[in-house]
Amino acid sequence: MVRPFAAKGKKRKKTERYDRDDDGEESIASAKKAMVENEPDEQPENEAAEENFHELEGIPIVPKDPKSDSKAGVIFVLERASLEVAKVGKNYQLLNSDDHSNFLRRNNRNPGDYRPDILHQALLAIFDSRIAKAGRLKVVYVKTEKGLLIEIKPYVRLPRTQKRFYGVMLQLLQKLSITAAGKREKLFRVIKNPVTQYLPSNSRKMGFSHSSDKLVKVRTYLDAVEDDVDLVFVVGAMAHGKIETGYTDDLLAISEYPLSASCCIADICKDLADKWNVG
Repeated sequence: MVRPFAAKGKKRKKTERYDRDDDGEESIASAKKAMVENEPDEQPENEAAEENFHELEGIPIVPKDPKSDSKAGVIFVLERASLEVAKVGKNYQLLNSDDHSNFLRRNNRNPGDYRPDILHQALLAIFDSRIAKAGRLKVVYVKTEKGLLIEIKPYVRLPRTQKRFYGVMLQLLQKLSITAAGKREKLFRVIKNPVTQYLPSNSRKMGFSHSSDKLVKVRTYLDAVEDDVDLVFVVGAMAHGKIETGYTDDLLAISEYPLSASCCIADICKDLADKWNVG
């Protein structure tokens, strides 16, 4: 009788394109612990499983102009962004109203509150602006609805499609940082609150809300600010509601109509580029 033998061989290990930090295991454990708190008790039976976003190409960086460091720049703070991860079926996924409307309703959540696409559009408006391309963008901070604070470097090449952006945000919330392709530099990372500790002391901090009684023309307002002062713009990245304005110098409205975050940012960047003579 021939004794059967199991075929020997190394199991193929799933690779991740992003570099893992030295303390990556602890970061993942802490992130997953936080995600479990938001996980519903029951999972819907027929929820369609989405693809695993962990295998992504490395995030590239845009060449940085060293001359821009000596000039006044701009910082954006995007408040109340919808970035929440939950276990849907067998996988952890970034919740959004398009893909998880049934899941959210079955767990007594309003799909309209889960709009990470608003953050994506706002970030594209920032990184596609002449200000960013000229190297005058210093940094972008994102504060989520749950109070998590994220730092985004100004020379990151942002994913263009929502699907890939969702995958990057999912991986960021799991690993707490994402590094550049082939490098150890962190382009996205979760940092400690409050955001005020990272803002320059000599900066002018402006919040924007349609509910403000101070209606201004952005260019006229910016012309009254000195050219050597860093500017901080605080814009809401949520579908509805107000932003926190306890740390801003002014709360402004730039239109009689409610504007989307991306539209508001586009207007700000255009007038700022004109003020600084950025071609």
